[in-house]
Amino acid sequence: MNLAQIHNVYFIGIGGIGMSALARYFAFIEKSVAGYDKTETPLTKELVAAGMEIHYEDNVALIPDKYLDSAHTLVVYTPAVPSQHTEYQYFLTNNFDIKKRSAVLGLITKDSFCFAVAGTHGKTTTSSILAHLLKESGVSLTAFLGGISEDFNSNFLLEGTEFSVVEADEFDRSFMQLSPNVACVTSMDADHLDIYGNAGELEKTFIDFTKRIKPGGKLFVRNGLPLQGYTYGIEDDSDYCIRNITIERGTYIFDLETPDATLKGVEFNKPGRHNLLNGLVAFAMAMESGSPPHRLAKALATFKGVQRRFSYQLKNEEFVFIDDYAHHPTEINAVFEAISEMHPYKKVLAIFQPHLYSRTRDFVDDFAKSLSRFTNILLLDIYPAREEAIPGVDSQWLLSKITSGNKALISKEQIIPRIKAENPDVLVTMGAGDIGLEIVKIKKEMSYAI
Repeated sequence: MNLAQIHNVYFIGIGGIGMSALARYFAFIEKSVAGYDKTETPLTKELVAAGMEIHYEDNVALIPDKYLDSAHTLVVYTPAVPSQHTEYQYFLTNNFDIKKRSAVLGLITKDSFCFAVAGTHGKTTTSSILAHLLKESGVSLTAFLGGISEDFNSNFLLEGTEFSVVEADEFDRSFMQLSPNVACVTSMDADHLDIYGNAGELEKTFIDFTKRIKPGGKLFVRNGLPLQGYTYGIEDDSDYCIRNITIERGTYIFDLETPDATLKGVEFNKPGRHNLLNGLVAFAMAMESGSPPHRLAKALATFKGVQRRFSYQLKNEEFVFIDDYAHHPTEINAVFEAISEMHPYKKVLAIFQPHLYSRTRDFVDDFAKSLSRFTNILLLDIYPAREEAIPGVDSQWLLSKITSGNKALISKEQIIPRIKAENPDVLVTMGAGDIGLEIVKIKKEMSYAI
């Protein structure tokens, strides 16, 4: 792909968080950008406001004329788009240059010093922390993020091209398109079994990904994972280690050990030990840019967070509302532990929207065990995303396996009345589907109620 010859970029699935970051990049370098998505969202509205043409019906006739010029148009698609999609089939059969998002990301970053963040959990937070640290250090970087950074108010940052920060997504083996200089693996829990079939195949693919690191590069791995690299952990024998943790006014204060030095009194404001680990590996990776450790440590303390990653929507003495993207049992456990650490002895109400029929089926017992840690739990129907329903797999089935004393299956229309009826001290919403669209409504209503 020769970008100089590309004048137009058309996205099939432009509203996805990763796709929209690429769309912003191409618009920034003054390419014409348009696309399709099946649903209008706040994110697609932002893209339209930035000058991109977007429609929401799978119809070739709605594609603007200049994007039908195969000689000067690049088509980017997400693997979530079904193969029978009409527009996808049109571009495929008319000899357009058509590439997956991951392939385009690999091409864009191949000439930079690339930092790649891999793992079944923690990618978005870790890559956002890393981008923040590098930006605060004044380095020249481009970052493509899988969430909206509260520091940049965007999922895309372009402040130069020497360094790049990307999420190395294991879904559909997308990360095999990358060739990073420095990479990390935060976790390798079984997931995406609709793609991999079993946990062993997923683990093998992560190992294959680590072999794509450029010669002379570095790999950072969470201590305990079956990979060879520089380790990071909390109160253990890791190469990069956090010790002597205290909590003051919701802020972690700790010592950070590197192979060469110990930084004392480092601060970090995102709750949860899992986020401490994300911050630690982002710090370790950022050191590879040559930035001074003390400057990076200072930047850690100013990281604001990522939307929908243990994001405080309301926080006062009477009521706390937290929203999180958690959609896997391990992530739900991390949310529960963070709430227990930061808000002990409070009445907690959790609302969870399962994501994908296949994931619910594959991990139903693990989901039930994780959700049962919450005394009060409300479930929404499964968000299907790219999938068709699987007979017998539904939220009622999951609910039947949850052992919490106070549990119920509710509709979206029942969310706010049930919250008011339960009157919790702490409310947490979780899920990777369209539950995120309910957050503004809940926040507005509960702001009036307290």
